[in-house]
Amino acid sequence: LHMGKTMKEDLTVVVKYIKELYPPEFNVFSTYAEFYHSYFASQAKKNAESYLEDKDIYLLLSWVHNIYPKDMRKDRVLAEELEKVKLGSLLPSSLRKELENKYLDSEEATIKNVLSKCLDKEIQTWKEDEEPEKLNGHFQSLLAIFVIQSIHSGQMRAKDISVAVGEELSCRLWQELPAFLRSYKDAFEDFKERSKKQRYYKPMLIASINNCWNFRDYAEENMADKNENRAIILSTLSNIENSGFEVLLQQLFAQLKPIYKKFTENKWDSSNEIMNEIIKTTSTHISDFQTLKDPLYQAIMEKIHTRLVKEYIVRLLKRKFRLKNPAQQQNLAQNISKNAADLEAFCTSNGSQATWLNLALPKLAEIIRLQDLGAIKIEVATFAMTYPDICKRHLEAFLYIKANLTHSELKSILGYLADRTASTSCRAPLFSNINLS
Repeated sequence: LHMGKTMKEDLTVVVKYIKELYPPEFNVFSTYAEFYHSYFASQAKKNAESYLEDKDIYLLLSWVHNIYPKDMRKDRVLAEELEKVKLGSLLPSSLRKELENKYLDSEEATIKNVLSKCLDKEIQTWKEDEEPEKLNGHFQSLLAIFVIQSIHSGQMRAKDISVAVGEELSCRLWQELPAFLRSYKDAFEDFKERSKKQRYYKPMLIASINNCWNFRDYAEENMADKNENRAIILSTLSNIENSGFEVLLQQLFAQLKPIYKKFTENKWDSSNEIMNEIIKTTSTHISDFQTLKDPLYQAIMEKIHTRLVKEYIVRLLKRKFRLKNPAQQQNLAQNISKNAADLEAFCTSNGSQATWLNLALPKLAEIIRLQDLGAIKIEVATFAMTYPDICKRHLEAFLYIKANLTHSELKSILGYLADRTASTSCRAPLFSNINLS
C-alpha cells in the first residue's frame, strides 16, 4: 500500500511538474515509471516467492489483477502517459498462475469444509426434534441458504480478482456441489428411516424437501444447461424430493387402498359415494402438504392426482365383472364420467396441473358406452395416441367388461391398437406402472 501510494503520488508530480522541465527526447516520465515499476515488481515477486497466508495471497493477486492495473495505471492523470510506457504485469505469468492455483486450492478446501459443517449442523437440528420455522407459510431449513451463500460469496471473491479466476473457482464448486448433495441425500435417507417416531418428523421432512427447491432454483439459474454437474444436481434433488414425497404419501395411499376395492366389490353401483369418500380422505391429508413451497406442493398434488386416476383404472382392469347388456354398459360409463369429473375438479382446485390425466377416465367411459365396432376402434386408437404406454394386455383386461364383444371383434380391436402404437413414445407414463399379474 505504501509503495503503491508513493508511486502514484510521485508519478503524478512527474507528470504535472517535472516532465515539462526536460526536453521531450529525454522521455523523463518513462524513465521514472520504469524504475518505479521495476522496484515494485521486484518486491511483489519477492513476496510471491515467500510463504504467504491465504489472505496475503488474495491481497497480492488483487494488486496484480485489479489495484495496480486499474486503480493506479488507469488514474485520470497518469493513464495517458502510462499507456505509452507499456509496463507489463507486477508478476511473471508463471508465478501469477502459481499463486492463483494456491488461492483456488485454498478457497475450494475452505468452502468444502464450510459445506460439511453446514450439513453437520443440519443433522444436529434433526436430532433436536423441534418444529422448523415457517417463512410465508412454508417450513424452512437454513441449510440451503447457508450453502448457497457460501458458494456465492466464494465465487464473488474470486471474480473480484479476475473473471478467469472467478470462472475457475465456479467450475470447481459446481463439481463440489453434487458431492455435497449426495452426502445430504444419504443423511436425509438415514433421518427418514431412523426418526419416524419423532414428534416433528413430517415438518422436518417437508423443510428438507423445501431445501431442494432452493438448490434447484440456484442451479437452474446459475449453471449452463449443458453442464453435466447441473444434470447430476437436479437428478439428486429429484431423488430426495421423491423419497420425501413417498413417506408423506404413504399413509394416504394406505388408507385409500381399501376404499378403491369397494368399486369392484359393489360393481360400481355406489361409485359416487365411494368417490366422495376418496376425495374426503385425500382432503384430510393435503392440508399438511401446503407447508411445502408452491412448486413442490404442485408436484405432490400431481403425484396424488396420478395415483387417484391410476388406482381407479386398476379397479377397471381387475376382471371382476362383465356386462352383456348395452344399457348396463351405458350406466357404468355414466358413473365413470361422473367420478372422473369429480376427481378432476377436486385435484385441479387443489393445485394439480396434471391436465394430461383428465382425458383418461372419460375416454375409457366412452369405450364402454360405444357399441359400434368401428367407433370403438377409433376411440381406442385416439386413446392410445393420448396414452401410448397402454399395451394389449391392459386393453384386453379393460374390454373384459364388455361381455357382448365376440372373440373376433376383440381380436380386431386389439390388433388395431398394436398397429397404431408400434412406434409411439410415451411422454407421461400412466399404464406402464400398472401390473396385471
